Amino acid sequence: MKVTLIGCGNMGLIYAKALIKYNIVKPSDFLLVEKNADRMEELKKMQIGEVVTPENSKISESDLILLAVKPQDFLELSAQIKQLLHPGITVLSIMAGLTIRYISNQLNHDIIVRAMPNSPAGLGMGVTALTAHKNVLPEQLRRAEHLLSTTGRTVYLENESQLDAVTALSGSGPAYFFYLVQNMIEAGKAMGLDEGVAAMLVKQTMLGSFHLINQAEKSLDELIVAVASKGGTTEAAFKIFENKEVGLNLQKAIFNAESRAKELSKS
Repeated sequence: MKVTLIGCGNMGLIYAKALIKYNIVKPSDFLLVEKNADRMEELKKMQIGEVVTPENSKISESDLILLAVKPQDFLELSAQIKQLLHPGITVLSIMAGLTIRYISNQLNHDIIVRAMPNSPAGLGMGVTALTAHKNVLPEQLRRAEHLLSTTGRTVYLENESQLDAVTALSGSGPAYFFYLVQNMIEAGKAMGLDEGVAAMLVKQTMLGSFHLINQAEKSLDELIVAVASKGGTTEAAFKIFENKEVGLNLQKAIFNAESRAKELSKS
């Protein structure tokens, strides 16, 4: 398979390195597209693949083009590359907010797969939702999904509009957990614990709790009840959660993120 990466920022290079690591593509069959001369030299030193400019005709030989540019840069880019696309090329977009229809109209091309990864993809522990234009063939979709799975798990959505919910839930989701961890550590410090001790306790608790969720044969309600014994410390904490409607407000915050995702969407 011949692959072209357009957009060699953080997320683009995460996929570039994963594709080489898992032998999805050989360096000789991999193009990295960059227009900045200094950045081109940096990419060449990485020896991931051949570094070319956006107008290079070799792009037209690709089986798949991974679009990882900033959304605001896409319009200019589309004018440069649309004449290089042939009907068999799959265009896989990880650009936030740009719909399949918008991408298709700008490129005059309909073999479009759109995906929403999240930041743990950098550790190979991400989750990516994807959806596709109705004209994408099953084997083209499988190829795109195989590429995306190099950075974690994938889930296919029939309805593209659900990607706004994905953006709010898993795209923004890591920041919610970081926020929770940060505030638990601050509480530990306020109770007199050394910051390093508080951080270790909270991080390990989070890690262990994840494995309980993932492996236990109990529901989340049952797991909560197992910790929150009547009249105990956990119940005392939960009284505050309930009085302040923490759960409801968390859901409202995520709904707000979804609304913003819809506002930012270009179709």
